Amino acid sequence: MPVAILLTSLVVAAFALGVETLAAVGIVLAVVLAVLVLIARWWVRRSLPPLAKGWVAFFHPFADGGGGGERVLWAAVQALQQMRPDVKVAIYCGGGATPEELCKHVAERFNLQVAPTFRVVPVQSCDRLLPGRYRRFTMAAQAAASVGVAWQGLRQLLPETFIDTTGWAFPYPLARLAGARVAAYVHYPTISTDMLQRVWDRDALYNNSDDVAASPLKSLAKLAYYHCFALLYGAVGAFAQVVMVNSSWTRRHIAELWWQWRKPERVYPPCDTQALQALPLDRRLKRIYLVSVAQFRPEKDHAMQLRALTAARAKAEGMHDAAGDAVLGAHLKLVGSCRNAEDERRIGELKALARELGISDHVEFCVNASFGELRALLGDAVAGLHTMVDEHFGISVVEYMAAGVVPIAHDSAGPREDIVLPEPGPRPGDPAQPTGYRCSSLAQYADAIVEVVGMGQLERMRVAAAARRRATQFSDQRFQREFLACCEDVLPAGRASEPPCNVLR
Repeated sequence: MPVAILLTSLVVAAFALGVETLAAVGIVLAVVLAVLVLIARWWVRRSLPPLAKGWVAFFHPFADGGGGGERVLWAAVQALQQMRPDVKVAIYCGGGATPEELCKHVAERFNLQVAPTFRVVPVQSCDRLLPGRYRRFTMAAQAAASVGVAWQGLRQLLPETFIDTTGWAFPYPLARLAGARVAAYVHYPTISTDMLQRVWDRDALYNNSDDVAASPLKSLAKLAYYHCFALLYGAVGAFAQVVMVNSSWTRRHIAELWWQWRKPERVYPPCDTQALQALPLDRRLKRIYLVSVAQFRPEKDHAMQLRALTAARAKAEGMHDAAGDAVLGAHLKLVGSCRNAEDERRIGELKALARELGISDHVEFCVNASFGELRALLGDAVAGLHTMVDEHFGISVVEYMAAGVVPIAHDSAGPREDIVLPEPGPRPGDPAQPTGYRCSSLAQYADAIVEVVGMGQLERMRVAAAARRRATQFSDQRFQREFLACCEDVLPAGRASEPPCNVLR
């Protein structure tokens, strides 16, 4: 969409000025741009240390977080340690944690064994990357902050290969001008055509306030800002030499926005399906409960889950059967990491909402649970809730399916296009089997909760078994093979201890 607007503007300018005049202006602008790039390259290289041969550095300021993005980072580090031991690894991150402390956290949270042989390059002012710091122009302010944080890291270590696993694209030109090769793993586009469409349609959501959505003038101004930002985002994305994305949805948006000749490679994020698949499908069901695994961030929409449980209970009150009794006795366990004071405040608001809805006795908060605790919780859950609109992928949904928990996910993006899809039957010729539920409204979520909780054990096990088969393609091992295959051309010269397989396109 932004590229189309740019091309349309050029065509209009050509008719207004004449093709010859426009060509002359274009040549002058190209020469000026080339001179500016040469000056910027000279200044950047003069200001930074020499290129550190053999080093690969990951840009991930919140490496000690507990989300799916952090799991990608540490699975990639583990892959390099195991298959490219000749490569020296560094991580630009804040928080002041040592390699030993980070490895302990990774083992507890993600069940990944990473050796503390990497170097931590401390970066300051990571809090400037948090959206809560900015009331207006949040994306632009965060983008500028990401360049500042990356500059702090590069001044301490200029690696041969710069790998971004956060999705912040604006430091890419800086790293390329400094002489590093750049690879990107994109979880979620900073801006997407869906976001532009929502502003155009004046739909209120977490990234488009009611105040803006209600005003035509403010919506127009925000739309202009979004288009300008999208153009810049596409331009800086062109500096990445390798582009990986985590889902079909993200791939489509990045292909539309970034100025890349090649289509991004889809590399599904890693999930510990092996450990979760060891859980039995036959639940003991001493107490029926649902789980929700997600960081306590606004876009995860935990409030929708509380309201869905309330609506399901209201529906069950009129059923007068065993299924209705099961729903009325069911609990919801919210499992997620708490990163900062803002997340703590959000948890407090959710607890208040549960009291207001009259379901506080049926809701439990499991904050900063270890992988062992998460595995135990998934081992007896009957259903897993997911309510984020346009979740780029949805590792938690895969975890539900691998553990034999029936997913109830939002009908958009990753869950709709890649994860919660029918699975072929166990024998040739068998009809495709459902692997879960996809919902987009409160009523649909309530109906799905009632159906899954009231489902017979054998029927639920059939759905869970199909979901488990579907989850096998999202493994740690597949991610690591494909990640190394994609990065092979930009990694420091050397030979892998085991040749990576080709990426499944």
